[in-house]
Amino acid sequence: MNNTPDKIEAQSIIILIVHNIIWSKYKGWIFSSLHTLAERDGIDIEFIQIAETENDRVGLVGVDLTYHQYPYKLLFTGSYGDVPKLSLAKQLFLEVWHTNADFVLLPGYHLPEYWIMLLAARLRGKAVGVFCDSTAYDRPHSFIKGLMKRIFFSQCDVFFGYGLRSREYLMSYGAPSKNIYFKCQAAALPHDYDANTVLACRSASVVEHELRYLFVGRLSLEKNLSDLLHAFKKVLLNYSKARLVVVGSGPLNTKLIVLAAHLGLDNSVEFAGAKNVDGLREEYLKACCLVLPSSSEAWGLVVNEALSYGCPVVVSHRCGCVPELVIEGETGFSFECGNVDELTAKMIEVPRVFSNTEATAQRCIGLIARYSPENAAQQILDGCRTVLKKSK
Repeated sequence: MNNTPDKIEAQSIIILIVHNIIWSKYKGWIFSSLHTLAERDGIDIEFIQIAETENDRVGLVGVDLTYHQYPYKLLFTGSYGDVPKLSLAKQLFLEVWHTNADFVLLPGYHLPEYWIMLLAARLRGKAVGVFCDSTAYDRPHSFIKGLMKRIFFSQCDVFFGYGLRSREYLMSYGAPSKNIYFKCQAAALPHDYDANTVLACRSASVVEHELRYLFVGRLSLEKNLSDLLHAFKKVLLNYSKARLVVVGSGPLNTKLIVLAAHLGLDNSVEFAGAKNVDGLREEYLKACCLVLPSSSEAWGLVVNEALSYGCPVVVSHRCGCVPELVIEGETGFSFECGNVDELTAKMIEVPRVFSNTEATAQRCIGLIARYSPENAAQQILDGCRTVLKKSK
């Protein structure tokens, strides 16, 4: 068997990736692609999933293991939040301490157990990387939290951010630009997804159904859904037969139903509950647009999903994906978060601007095609490989 020098070097690499919950289908798809790429290049990657789900995911679609086609070790069954903190910290410290990996990739920086893993890795002299899905819009800032982030990031060798806003966020806390790698976000689509089939179905689905606006996500405060309901009430003045379909569940479910009734929207708004990937496919194909009015959204994977089905989007300017995915008048619109009048205006514009369903779908699918699990996996692998070469 002939091995090139690069192959021999690659075979000596061992990487440990720690992730918080296995519930995330999109991470499962990316990790599966990463496992395939690593095997091809002779790189050994060990995956640890800390828990199955989180308390705030209860009521949403359950864990779908079909997206996790890679070997992983699950530390705790059930919800992450139900694991005793001491047991969690101890187990994670020991996992990192005893691993043979040269490089440890952490799931974040904001929890005590992430600091415990960082400590174990540094004590063992291992290279460290961290995933960062935060932006400047996410949460209120404080001096103490900012200082802690600077300290954490100063001990990391590489950073994987989600787009331009994540990169800017990392740099604002001292992360060197040369050590930041974009890890493109990739949505978990149905296993039988085919872009050509979508293009054929998209036009027929939109024509056959009434004007349908769509929201997909958790029904929680940061999604800013009260603004969406107030905006939709005004949209009805222009399109009296329009419908708003709200897909998802969460703590504000009952309050939002009450608000919709108070606004007289009982017959125009459908609260459809959580749906699996096949159910979502049908909703995206029928919708004139996806509306994401969030006040805090690190990226917004539902935008990836919508574009994958040729569905344009109306997205709050606070969502992290806006610079990359929202091309004004081509793949959708952005609006100032909290500005109900602007949101209303953009929703009213959608049927006119995106009246050519086929051309719109082609633009949306063409743009999102590069945001694939394979590309995301390759970016992670490239970043890991670069750091390990520097550390040798």
